Amino acid sequence: MTQSTYRLGVDIGGTFTDVVLIADDGTIFSKKVLSTPRDYSQAIEDGVAALLSSLNIKGGDIREFVHATTVATNTIIERKGARVGLVTTKGFRDVLEIGRFRTPRLYDIDYKKPAPLVPRQLRCEVTERIDARGKVVTPLETADLDAAVAIFRREGVEAAAVTLVNSYVNPDHERAAAAYIAARLPDITVTASVDLLPQLGEYERTSTTVVNAYIRPVVGRYVEALKTRLARLGIEAPLMIMQSSGGISPGDVVARQPIDIIESGPAAGVLGSARLGRHIGEGDMIVFDMGGTTAKATIIEDFAYALCPETEVGGGAALGTRMIKGAGYPVQVPTIDIAEVGAGGGSIAASDSAGGLQVGPRSAGAEPGPVAYGRGGTQATVTDANLLLGYLNPRALVSGELALDSEGARAVIAALGGQIGLSATETAAGIHTIADAAMLRALRGVSSEKGRDPSQYAMLAIGGNGPVHACSLAEASGMTRIIIPPVAGLFSALGMLFADVEHQLVTAFYHRLDDVDPAGMAAAFDPLQSRGLGMLEHEGYSLPARQMLTRFADLRYLGQTSPLTIEIPTGAVDLAALAAAFHREHQHVFGYASPHEALQFVALKLVCRGVPDRQRMPDRVRRHGEKKVETHSRQAFFDAAGWLDTPVIARDALTSTPTAGPLIVEEYDTTIVVRPGWQAARDDWNNVLLTTVQA
Repeated sequence: MTQSTYRLGVDIGGTFTDVVLIADDGTIFSKKVLSTPRDYSQAIEDGVAALLSSLNIKGGDIREFVHATTVATNTIIERKGARVGLVTTKGFRDVLEIGRFRTPRLYDIDYKKPAPLVPRQLRCEVTERIDARGKVVTPLETADLDAAVAIFRREGVEAAAVTLVNSYVNPDHERAAAAYIAARLPDITVTASVDLLPQLGEYERTSTTVVNAYIRPVVGRYVEALKTRLARLGIEAPLMIMQSSGGISPGDVVARQPIDIIESGPAAGVLGSARLGRHIGEGDMIVFDMGGTTAKATIIEDFAYALCPETEVGGGAALGTRMIKGAGYPVQVPTIDIAEVGAGGGSIAASDSAGGLQVGPRSAGAEPGPVAYGRGGTQATVTDANLLLGYLNPRALVSGELALDSEGARAVIAALGGQIGLSATETAAGIHTIADAAMLRALRGVSSEKGRDPSQYAMLAIGGNGPVHACSLAEASGMTRIIIPPVAGLFSALGMLFADVEHQLVTAFYHRLDDVDPAGMAAAFDPLQSRGLGMLEHEGYSLPARQMLTRFADLRYLGQTSPLTIEIPTGAVDLAALAAAFHREHQHVFGYASPHEALQFVALKLVCRGVPDRQRMPDRVRRHGEKKVETHSRQAFFDAAGWLDTPVIARDALTSTPTAGPLIVEEYDTTIVVRPGWQAARDDWNNVLLTTVQA
């Protein structure tokens, strides 16, 4: 008899840590525990240990461990990174200070950009110069490096970033400088820009390198601590971490290049949604993910999500979004295009100076959490409002593991209502509606603001709070179909188990298209291919059949600022076909194309993917051991309809025949609120399908 093996996924959120274990036959086991902000790895160990113990499963039976973490993002937001020193070419000391002329608040003359992560006294200039063609104009002066080393040693620098002008064309000076510093300061980490982003864009390249240096010691310690905790649990499987691009990478690689996991957590849910969409034949979806702290939205078209070449971090939990520029630090790494707003179950509601309601972006998080959690929270939150409105189980969540203080939630909502002249019910409904309005910004940011009609897409609602708000958001967006997958509240932890090992490599290629020789361009990929294949072989993907390499080129019209990434088909490079593909993509993204304009290459990219030896997504999944919900009813509030007696059922009570709302479906990890005018059914993959009655 063959012993069962399992794959384990863990996702850390601001409020909950989700643990999902999946067996070879698709059976899902799960655990949801409160996060531990003082040491996020503690909740991982506690949650995994509790789940394995309850199932009598040994750590040695885990063949794969995948993790999504917010440690990199939180380090920047909380300004708890390493003390960083920067070495740059003479005359470029203040690149970080000058930056780009962007501001998140256009008319706020008092707005101040975030302070650079490297103070000016730790930004050291060195005499050297390489021109734009790679020719050495001024040799590297080691005396300046000695001065920088002395400053770094005296000031207690923990990490160094090295970014020299035009190093993307000729890296010799930069590599020599990095090696020189590393040899004299062996106890600090040294990051060279050519190892991260060898391409044009001095400010973005410097910012990316500095951010990587800033978080590298923190992430490195986190990875080592997590390995120690896993070893205590007897888990010998290699630690894999979710990347912002939707792939997974070994923990040791991430420890050296943590810039790749800036959007680790949100990426897992999107990747899982895209894989699910392909499995069930839903190619066009808007993914809505609402947790305890933030809400996120992503669009999937033709079964694929879009990647952004640049994102911003550190502008605040609610401002790290594609909709607002200039609030944080730009990093140029492939990142799934996600719009994010500070609206989640823990978002705090309060009265503003005008006597109105304000919801978010401040969050109660896991500590103390909403008042309903009974952990010391004193301010009303979205979760408290949803509890008062009858949407949530009035006694407990997560199958009774988290007791709720309904009376405490009602009292704090009533007190807030007293400040603004509203009843408790009116206040709770107002909080729910205002939170919806904030989250609509994210939905519109990935749809109507990009020229897409949301009514033509299905919504896939995930996260602990996503299915609670899905119907009201869909109504406001004109959407008529909603998909709620199994374990929706833990779907990011499940989704990362569907991801492949992936590495994204880049090299500069700054040439006009009409000056490029196809054979020379193909040869420019050779160093990337050698490096990528070496990484895959090191990770166990040594056979050619298990290695997938995909080439891309960053192209733009001559004189443009931002390029578009175009895939290069396998085989010989066809420049005419590449140009035609660029014009089509430009028309699709910007609404116009200029076929007679000259084109310019900016960079070449290679995505190296390890092909698994077995299917990563099972044909169907089923949850093990979920407590049965006895069908009953309770009062729930639905806007103009008021308080309605609403049936409460379990997911497995639904069939392929639609059941009309109002209806509440209670599960271990989430609650599905089916509003009047909607109906619910269940498909063969155990998804709950919501449609408008008129559809």
